Amino acid sequence: MKKGIYVSCIVMVMMIGCNEKKDAQTIGIDPANLDTTVTPATDFYQYACGGWMNNHPLGGEYARFGSFDQLAEDNRSRLKELIEALGAGSAPAGTGARKIGDLYAVAMDSVRLNREGVLPIRGALEEVAALREKGELPAFVARWRRGGFAPYFGGYGGADAKNSDMNIVNTHQGGLSLGEREYYLDEDEHTRGIRAAFREHVDKMFRLVGFTGEEARAAVDHVMLVETRLARAARSAVELRDPRANYNKMSLEELQREIPAINWRDYFTALGLPALEELNVGQPEALLEMVAIFEEVEIEVQKSYLRWKVIDAAAAYLDDASFDQNFAFYGKTLSGRTEPQARWKRSVATVNSVLGEVVGQLYVEKYFPAAAKARMITLVEHLREALGERIRAVGWMSDETKQKALEKLAAIRVKVGYPDTWRDYSALAIDREISYWENIVRAGVFEFDYMLSKAGKPVDRNEWLMTPQTVNAYYNPTTNEICFPAGILQYPFFDMKADDAFNYGAIGVVIGHEMTHGFDDQGRQFDKEGNLEEWWTSEDAGAFEQRAQVLVEHFNAIEVLPGLHANGQLTLGENIADLGGVEVAYTALARATSTRPLQEAGGFSPAQRFFLAYAALWASNIRNEQVRVLTRSDPHSLGRWRVNGTLPHVDAWYEAFGVTADSPFYLPGEQRAEIW
Repeated sequence: MKKGIYVSCIVMVMMIGCNEKKDAQTIGIDPANLDTTVTPATDFYQYACGGWMNNHPLGGEYARFGSFDQLAEDNRSRLKELIEALGAGSAPAGTGARKIGDLYAVAMDSVRLNREGVLPIRGALEEVAALREKGELPAFVARWRRGGFAPYFGGYGGADAKNSDMNIVNTHQGGLSLGEREYYLDEDEHTRGIRAAFREHVDKMFRLVGFTGEEARAAVDHVMLVETRLARAARSAVELRDPRANYNKMSLEELQREIPAINWRDYFTALGLPALEELNVGQPEALLEMVAIFEEVEIEVQKSYLRWKVIDAAAAYLDDASFDQNFAFYGKTLSGRTEPQARWKRSVATVNSVLGEVVGQLYVEKYFPAAAKARMITLVEHLREALGERIRAVGWMSDETKQKALEKLAAIRVKVGYPDTWRDYSALAIDREISYWENIVRAGVFEFDYMLSKAGKPVDRNEWLMTPQTVNAYYNPTTNEICFPAGILQYPFFDMKADDAFNYGAIGVVIGHEMTHGFDDQGRQFDKEGNLEEWWTSEDAGAFEQRAQVLVEHFNAIEVLPGLHANGQLTLGENIADLGGVEVAYTALARATSTRPLQEAGGFSPAQRFFLAYAALWASNIRNEQVRVLTRSDPHSLGRWRVNGTLPHVDAWYEAFGVTADSPFYLPGEQRAEIW
């Protein structure tokens, strides 16, 4: 799995899909999506999305269901047809088509999965049982990491943030089943309840794989001991957003001197990197705590933790009993869902995850029109021109920094649709004769080795960090690129039949959003070549931070649930990009229609259609449990607040809908954030 903490996307959860909207209107706006019982000034999100929300009630399998999810649902049937057609196994052995078919068939074979039960993980559990001494742990953990397990801490290969032409190995804090450190440390009633439910879940899972009640209860305490120690040493989600604080490059010899208790040469040799000479230690405290745990915690306690990492990683790929208990905690308790996705949906998702570009190649051949790519490239250039215009016009930035900003803007690489060269999966062996879980482990080894094979080598700037069928987009600061996969280039994000007011408000804002990431609180720290290098004057940097703080405080004040506020610092980068995306796209629309103005249509002015198209991107229903999860972990604001939190800072929105000071969302001019 590719991992990088600086890549910024339009949404956190990546989904697959493509959909052509039937009977698309030339204005692109569907009146059925609106709720005209409220006024735009009273609650613009409800006005623009209330009809959609009413027409798309939250099904049991979703914790949140929005426009992205609808796109995925509409498209899954297409992907299912593509994949099922290969499931008969008639394709030649070793081909991508055969691998797709074989993996899907294994994933769908519920009879076999239930017959095998937990047998597929017996070998891994026996490996843990064979451990006798703490000194065996480093090499053991290294070997396991290749198979997709990540006990204690994580690691990945990616561009060196200060030498962006070269890849480097990075360590990263990890090892937490609940993801965020606060789940282990906070003492509010809700979090204590989650911890209690997690303990019960761990107990039940240990029993399911054959441990006695007494053994399971002891294992729960062991798991909590290790994971709580890891959580105390971990940085918060906000702290992880600071690229400079998380860049600690050192030689292997320096690491050995700093943390001498482990033979790091042996560790990285076991990992598959015998010639490693330098690395970035993202969060040194995490490594220090891992070593402290190795040394201080009894081996039997750590063996319980390692057994848990096996059970937790494999549960979704075993029998129904294991899957159901896994869903009962992570799906129901943590996220609020009431039922899992159908097996075929889960199987399609697995195939898409393991063989992404093989599926992607089939996908674009059948569903991605060349005309969409051509129009998209034109839109991108219009947005680039508009952002350049806005950069030149800002009054708070010096000419010196402006010039460098414009150079960075001009240097942004653009990727649309699908990669020019497809990835080679020939080394990945998918086999119907072995278990589902064993195939997943093989895929983990393949992916990990692929990632590590790039360490110490030049960065391939043509590589894609998303598959073509992904409904998402991203900006990557170390390559200074924006990417728009084929999956996002359809309604409601992009409509070949709709006019500019709609498309600039939808995909235009997405383009502007990703471009603005190059100039948000993280992206602005990277230069035009993708290096973490200071290119701002200190005065300009201070002015930027002062203006960004307006957004931090604005979103901090938003109460997403009673007593629960949004985290303006965690979401700052995405909020800057949302605001910038809207402003830049609106400027681009004005430029594009300056000589041929659009007319009122469907009862809406062009400006109104622009803002309605933007709001429709974030239409969603969400469970309270998921609101809590995302507020704690997601760098994106919730859909409602990507609209109601962002648009009050946009002068043109007030003008378009006649919003006045009596609106609950009205902000006086001096309180509106003005950045790009």
